[in-house]
Parts: sequence; structure tokens; C-alpha cells
Amino acid sequence: MQFVFPGFLAAAALIAIPILIHLFYFRRFKKVYFSHVRFLREVKEVTNSRQRLRNLLVLLMRCLALIFLVLAFAQPFLPRSAAVRQGSRAVSVYVDNSFSMAALSEDAPLLELAKQRAREIVKAYGASDQFQVLTADFEGRDQRLISQEDALARIDEIRIGPASRSLSKVILRQQQCLHSGKAENHVAYLISDFQANQADLVSVQDTLTAINLVPLRAVQENNLSIDSAWFESPVQILNQPAILLVKVSNRGMEDADEVRLALYHEGQTKPAAALRLPARSTRTDTVRFNILRPGWHTAKLALSDYPVQFDDDYYLTFYVADRINVLCINEQQPNRYLTNAFAGASYFRVDNADVRTLDYSRFADYQLIILNEPTVLSSGLAQELKTFAQNGGNVLFFPAQNGDLNAYNGFLQLFQAGNLGPYQPAERQSAQINTQEFVFRDVFLNASANLRLPTTRGNFRIAPERGEHILTYRDGSAMLAKYALGEGALYLSAAPLDERASDLVRHGEIFVPLLFKTAIAGSKGRQIAYTLGRDEVLEIPHTVSAAGEIIYKMRRRPDNTAAEGGSSASTVPEFIPEQRILGAKALLTPGTQLTEAGWYEVTLRDSVAAVFAYNYDRAESDLRCLSDEELEQQLAANMRILTRNAKADFTAVVTEEDRGVALWRWCLAFALLFLAMETLLLRLWKT
Repeated sequence: MQFVFPGFLAAAALIAIPILIHLFYFRRFKKVYFSHVRFLREVKEVTNSRQRLRNLLVLLMRCLALIFLVLAFAQPFLPRSAAVRQGSRAVSVYVDNSFSMAALSEDAPLLELAKQRAREIVKAYGASDQFQVLTADFEGRDQRLISQEDALARIDEIRIGPASRSLSKVILRQQQCLHSGKAENHVAYLISDFQANQADLVSVQDTLTAINLVPLRAVQENNLSIDSAWFESPVQILNQPAILLVKVSNRGMEDADEVRLALYHEGQTKPAAALRLPARSTRTDTVRFNILRPGWHTAKLALSDYPVQFDDDYYLTFYVADRINVLCINEQQPNRYLTNAFAGASYFRVDNADVRTLDYSRFADYQLIILNEPTVLSSGLAQELKTFAQNGGNVLFFPAQNGDLNAYNGFLQLFQAGNLGPYQPAERQSAQINTQEFVFRDVFLNASANLRLPTTRGNFRIAPERGEHILTYRDGSAMLAKYALGEGALYLSAAPLDERASDLVRHGEIFVPLLFKTAIAGSKGRQIAYTLGRDEVLEIPHTVSAAGEIIYKMRRRPDNTAAEGGSSASTVPEFIPEQRILGAKALLTPGTQLTEAGWYEVTLRDSVAAVFAYNYDRAESDLRCLSDEELEQQLAANMRILTRNAKADFTAVVTEEDRGVALWRWCLAFALLFLAMETLLLRLWKT
């Protein structure tokens, strides 16, 4: 047993007062007349023994009443654990306001129950204690200690939000705030549903802060979600069908039948699929649609689910170029096969340039640069081609039979490619084509049926062979290899393009797809969707050279499709993101200013420069929560679980857990009881 105010125990010395009164008690006697002395002796003996017994009992009642009254002021308690401490307190209360807290408990949404618990925790402490009220939003204003009254007001302001935090990050945030104050004792509370994918208590290092877990449980843990989407091809082409792959999950324990998936694109709603999802399963489905115009496109995938709806929509954007630009760098006359291959495709524009009169500043306008047998590659050109590839362009290199190997290999080292050995004038047959690589993927219905592969009459040996083989000779060496660099790649041919050295140009079923697909792959594929709450940098082309202030702004584009399922109104005003200009690109960091899923336009001088899509974090989609047994397995010595009973007096629970079982009420009751017994003895026991 311990005492809140042990100094009051000194008052127990007052017990001497009733004892002294008892010892020096003098009673005034009155005369009683007896007819015989014998009667006087009998009365005196009887009266004295009864009076002594009564006085001793009265003394005992007074002493006990005084002792328990002193104990009541000293406030004794029985500690529930070794963590009970005395002195001032700094209390941090974390209220999980992520989307999973929108699920229903038996009586109300989990968030409302969490706010009720938070109020009861704050009220369990004194007005002199300090408090932190923290949410998953990690707002700057919450990283300080406030009064009890302000803490209660802050709890009332909490609303559901898109942020999702792991418990280790929450506890670290609590520790930083608690240690900033001067309180002697630090206590932390975490009120959450403790989702399995967010509970990482085993990684918490601090053992000084008393951490109390307040688990809440939803009635059901069923949820359907659109997890992600991506295009089969990195680049979408005008007047060609787009193939979109969609990943949909059933997070619950029950099968879901006839899950209707819809696509909103170009102002139209297109039913995409009716899916059957077994319990705890994931399925990837395909959505096809046509692209009929160039420019920025916005789209949204949607399904219907209740009550957790934040992950039922998936926003995406993509850009379709009106054409793809190709630059052929020649030393002699342009290769007629290269020119003719692109002549029949209006989507491609081909420019020819002499290797001696190049304008490096225009490289950024092209998606593919073809090196058509230059005999020498200057160091300046080599560096510019490296930069071009790092920024997403592709380089297709056909060496010349009489080329400068030292210049070639110096260029290839920049791409970490293999070196070219001396030219070998020998006929060699290619034997294998890589249909898994993007260049030849989905080009042939049956690559093994009647497909004639090219033959070379001379070639350079590529060693060592670090890259990915696209075309392979019979001996396993590369005829055409790919070397990735940054966001682009180098495609290196072991043989010249001249038809006297190779018949590749006569194999149209291979040569044309090679040119088209390398050009398409050089159209830098943009990320089609981002996740709210992550500090991702957005990159856009920057070509403004005119005088004037350059400030990029962001604003949310209205979601007209929301009319079917809710309001399209946005609470996100136009804002200026953090931005840096690096040469031909601008880097934007929206930070925490984005709070809603949807499409966001980047504007410069009222002109739309780019459109980006943001979705809520799918970490909250899996509603499976840890049981008490699973939670206990992660607990450290300074952690404990408080009751799940929703009807319990939580203020009393917190008080007992934090301060132990208080006994002062019992002490006061016993003091009153003994005083009452004293009164009864004096009134009812007549001597």
C-alpha cells in the first residue's frame, strides 16, 4: 500500500489526545443513600467494571475513527503495477482518425467511441496535469502540451481523415512531445482499432513512458477495395485501344458476388466488369477503352461498398502525345530503310541530322535518337546522349564497319554497356528473339511459327555481355542488346545497319516493330496515380523562357462523376506547392496541402501544364485487427491493454490503472462508522 500524501500520517500522533482524556477523566460524584453498607459495596463493584469496559470501547472507537480519518487525508492506494508514480503528469492521448475508424461498433462509429474514451481519459486526471491530443493527421498544433480544458475542446474537433500511421511512428511522436515538458511522469494512451498492418509495437524502443493501449473493435471487418491500376503499355497511343489492369480485393471473411466495376472516362460511364471475389482474395482484371484525342486524360474506376467507402474509387490520369518525334543522326546519306519505315505512320515524325552539325538543345524534343553508323562519337555528343537517356529517351546505336572503337567504347562506358571488339567479317544467324521485352512483346501471335530471323555478314563482339538480349546469335552472344540507364535505355546492335552487313532491314516483321516500339518506349511513361500522405515529388516539363514570374499552382479539378454517389464539392483551395526549376523540368512538392482524393491540375499563368491523380492510402483497406492475444505478444514491459468493455466507467478504469486502487473512501467510511459506534455506546450503554 502507498500514499498520495504521506505527510498527513504525522497527524496520527493526535491519537494521544483521546488517550490522555481517557486517563485523566474525572467524574463528578453525587450522593446516594443506602440502608446498609453491604448494598453500597455491591453497587460500586458492578458500576466500576461496566464503566471501565464502556470507556475502553469508546476510547477504541475514537482512536480508530481518528486513525482512519488521518488515512483518508493521506489517500492510501494499492498500486496495480510498478508503473504507478507520484508527481506532475504529462499525458498524451492518440485518437486514431484514419478511415478504418469509420467502421461501426455496436452503438456508433468507432471514431465517436474513441473520442468518448479520450474525454474520459482526460477527465481522469487533474486540472494541473498537461495533455497532448494527437491524431493520425500529425498536425503541427498537436505537437505541444495543453491544459485539460483545451484538450477536451481539441477532442471535439477530431474528424475522419485520409492519413494512416504505424503505431511506432505515433509513439515516437508522443515521446517527442512528452519530453518537451517539465512533468515528472509521462503517460501515453493509444485509442485505435489496431489494424494488423499498422501494429508494429515490437519496434518501439522507449521503455520509460507508460503506454496504455485502448483497443476498439468493429462489428464486422468486411470491405472491398480497388487497390491499384496500371496500363499494360507504359505509353498510350492516339487512336489505339488502351489496356488497363485493375487490382481489386475482398478484405472480408465472406464471398462477394456480382461486384460491379465501372470506368468513368471522357464524361461517360462504362461498365467494366462484374466480378466474383472469394473471401480474403485479390483479383486482377482487364479494362479496355479507346483513346480518341491527344492531351491529358482523367479517368476513375469505381465500385459500390458500404460502410467503408474511401477505397471504392481509384483516380488516374495519363497523357497522350499527338505524335512521337524521332531523330536520325547520320554521317553519310540518311538510310532509306529508316525513312521508309516511318513514312507510312503519321503518328511518327522523323528528322535527319548530320553528326557534325547537331543542335544538342533540341534533343529533349525527341523520344528516340538513332545513331546511323557514325564513324566517330565525340565526347560532347556522348555526354548529351547519356543525359537524354537518363531523362527518359531511348538511343538506338548501329555502329559503322570502319568506326573508331576507342570512341565507341568510351561512349558505351557511359551507359555501363559492354565493349565492342574488332569487326569480324563472318556470316552469323540469329536464333532467338526476346518476346518478353517490351520491344517485341505482343508483336507476334506465334513467334515460333514461320518467323525468319535476320542474318549478319559481319559483326562486332560485345563483351562483357551485361545487358538484356533482344536478338541472340546461335552461340548465345547478343546481336541486339538493351542497357537501361536512368529512365531511358541504349539499344546496341552488334552489326551495322547497312544491308551489305545485315539483312535486318529486309525483315520488316522485326525491323519495323523494333523502330516503333523503341520510339514508343522513349515517350516517357508518367506515373498514373499518387497516394495522399506521402511526400512525393511531381516532375513536369519546363519550357518557359519568356520574362516574368514563374509560379506553378495546383487546384482540384471537379469530379462530375461524384454526382451519382455524392457531392463533387472540394475543400481544397488553390495553392502554391513547393517548387524548384532544374533545367528543362520543374519539381513540385505538394506536401500536406492535399487532403482529398481526386484530380489536381498544375497551372502556369492560367494554362494547364499537367494533371495528376491522388488516391487515399490503401493501408486502411484491410480492416483485420489484432486480437487481445496477438496484441499482448507485441507488448513491452511498459505497455498494457485497457478494457474493451464499451460500457465500463472508463474514467474509473484509467484512475485505477494509473494511480492504483484508491482506499481513501473506505477510510472515510470507516472513520464515520467508528464515530457512529462511539455515539451509540455513549447513548445506549447506561452505567
